[in-house]
Amino acid sequence: MAKKRAFITGITGQDGSYLAELLLAKGYTVYGLIRRSSNDPLVRLPQRVRKDITYLYGNLRDSASLRRALEVARPDEIYNLAAQSDVGVSFKIPEETFEINYHGLGRLIHEAVAINPKVRIYQASTSEMYGSTKPPQNERSPFNPVSPYGEAKLRAHEDYVVGYRDRYGLFICSGILFNHESPRRGEHFVTRKITQSLAKIKLGLQKQLELGNLDAKRDWGFAGDYVEAMWRMLQQKKPVDYVISTGETHTVREFLAAAAKALGMTLTFTGKGLRETAMDEKGRVLVKINKNFYRPREVHSLRGDSRKARKELGWDPQVSFDELVTMMALADFERVRREQK
Repeated sequence: MAKKRAFITGITGQDGSYLAELLLAKGYTVYGLIRRSSNDPLVRLPQRVRKDITYLYGNLRDSASLRRALEVARPDEIYNLAAQSDVGVSFKIPEETFEINYHGLGRLIHEAVAINPKVRIYQASTSEMYGSTKPPQNERSPFNPVSPYGEAKLRAHEDYVVGYRDRYGLFICSGILFNHESPRRGEHFVTRKITQSLAKIKLGLQKQLELGNLDAKRDWGFAGDYVEAMWRMLQQKKPVDYVISTGETHTVREFLAAAAKALGMTLTFTGKGLRETAMDEKGRVLVKINKNFYRPREVHSLRGDSRKARKELGWDPQVSFDELVTMMALADFERVRREQK
């Protein structure tokens, strides 16, 4: 029996790297779309799997490049993980965010279906589509995005996922994933900013860390668990959208405290709002609040209800919140220490 062929956009990101590992372990032939860059685009991919992936240059802005890549890959399954994924940055570059996150999916679908009308497509949707909707959020909850990122993802979901599935019978589904992290998370995301900065503080390489809203609540899971759900969605008889989440919520403050604990540091929080600080056991202020890191419009609380996915996909998260934070904190500590040698 011929191997299944998978095409992953965003393969150089956190999710793409874990998904590539999963699919290779399942015997897939894996193709990854990468953009030309002056930096190493494969930095998050483990060395052991890089050689087993065929890399194809292309861009969601460029239909011709997508066509050329897809003609080579001839995929049975497509996982669209590429995006302008920084919510805060989306306020500064809303047009680019829509160009990639909305129009990019349209280009990908049109080129893919022309090559294989029976292709199965997974679209990386996001809990940011819920925005101001009160938790818990599930597949029946209303969408109320409050950022250009959330708005672009919602339009892609409604027009291309639901729209093309209903009108043309395309096998396409959305994974509405809540926040998922790992040691491979981009350094500009707040979770990695916390674990990396605390590692540097622990090693005497940095004095303080500045953060924004410590009261924001998120449903954090492990990216390695969540890519399993992506794959399971494309193995179903019919395309269905699913919320993927842990069902637990924690504040940024809790994430910060857990990361410090993993590194043998105890933080004491004092003050409120912009005057809040976190001190170590010696009374040194390690964390301060900077109003510039607040979003123009904040999503205050996200907590997913993933009972449908657990029942129909047989999926369950395996890594707990504390295990996830510890994994990330220790990985950054070892990396920073290694770089100093």
